[in-house]
Amino acid sequence: MPFSFLLLVLAALAVVSYRFGTARARAVAPGRQSQLHSRPMYHGLYAAIWCGVPALIVATAWVAFQPVLVKGLVMGGLPDSYSALPEARLNLIWNDIRNLALGDVVRAQPAPEIQAAADTFHRLYAIGNAALAVLCLALAIAGTSYALKRVSMSLRARNQVERVITVFLVLSSLVAILTTVGIVLSLLFESLRFFGKVPPLEFLFGLHWSPQTALRADQVGSSGSFGAIPLFTGTLLISLISMCVAVPVGLMSAIYMSEYAHRKFRAVAKPLLEILAGIPTVVYGFFAALTVAPFIRRLGEGVGLSVASESALAAGLVMGVMIIPFVSSISDDVINAVPQSMRDGAYALGATKSETIRNVIVPAALPGIVGGVLLAVSRAIGETMIVVMAAGLSANLTFNPLDAVTTVTVQIVTLLTGDQEFDSAKTLAAFALGLVLFCVTLGLNILALHVVRKYREQYE
Repeated sequence: MPFSFLLLVLAALAVVSYRFGTARARAVAPGRQSQLHSRPMYHGLYAAIWCGVPALIVATAWVAFQPVLVKGLVMGGLPDSYSALPEARLNLIWNDIRNLALGDVVRAQPAPEIQAAADTFHRLYAIGNAALAVLCLALAIAGTSYALKRVSMSLRARNQVERVITVFLVLSSLVAILTTVGIVLSLLFESLRFFGKVPPLEFLFGLHWSPQTALRADQVGSSGSFGAIPLFTGTLLISLISMCVAVPVGLMSAIYMSEYAHRKFRAVAKPLLEILAGIPTVVYGFFAALTVAPFIRRLGEGVGLSVASESALAAGLVMGVMIIPFVSSISDDVINAVPQSMRDGAYALGATKSETIRNVIVPAALPGIVGGVLLAVSRAIGETMIVVMAAGLSANLTFNPLDAVTTVTVQIVTLLTGDQEFDSAKTLAAFALGLVLFCVTLGLNILALHVVRKYREQYE
């Protein structure tokens, strides 16, 4: 039985168990349901949990360990001559066995022992799936029977159901935390390997970025150059241009929609504005490369300026348009959270609408607006596709927005594209860049939360 079909069967049995548990609770106390410690719904959930959770745990554990067990049995059944082969060769043989068993195309005509191993593979998986299905169904039926027998007037079904839900929520939180810890540790481990090859000071303060390594030691750049200052400069330049577009436009649109716009106009304009957030970034990249960049180049040539075909200005402008909904949505929510009594008090003192917005509403909402802007900066620093398509790959150390530059994220993509050896400084540099980017965005997020929490005013 396929694992997905087994999950559907277990879900159906859990629903049936819920019905039986609810009916059993009502039958235990006919006409006296108020005397039950827990409502019949909780008794149904209690039965459903006993039906599905033990079987699901067993199924998950089996799916996790089945490939390892099957591989050990199949590879152990090969002739003794295979045991002397190197690990890489054994992995290729294992891939051929799996492809044969699954009906995929193999590289060549398989040997008889490989065909026999594929048959063993197929047979072991069939036996394992059948045994798993029988075991899970038996556990589901046994769990349902146990739960139904325990249904009584005094059964604390609600407490046990809530305990299971609490455990599930804690495990979900742990998954998110452990995922973050795993990401940080993987970046840190590979970055330490990189810094063992390249001094940290050279990486953080070097002025030339050329990670390519030559084939011969006497060639120029044979050891690569890993000064990341041009990447940091390009990232900051494009982010600054994008925020110069996104912050004024987003903030002004938020003020208009929250304070001036009619409700009908707001109901239409705000969803249309937020559609920008749903456009894929690659579409923004196409727009920047095919429309904005040529327009800026022709405009610059018309006034006698030298503009690169791929410029930081084009990428920054389009990225700013992409971030407008982010700034606008957060600012609109923060402004709407300012109590109406503050507006009424300003009007009672004779302030005009513009004076009320400038002197009362914006100062009251400023901590939230600043926090939103910092989060938008993190979004701009982490953008990749627009920069790849509109700003180029040249690591130029320049503050001229008309020149081609590159960013940290673009270089990470470039370094990890294609077949790479994870022992060279060139490839490991991507992890060092990722660690720096992670630290910067994490710092901006922490700063945004600190600003919101420290300077936020509470209004009654």
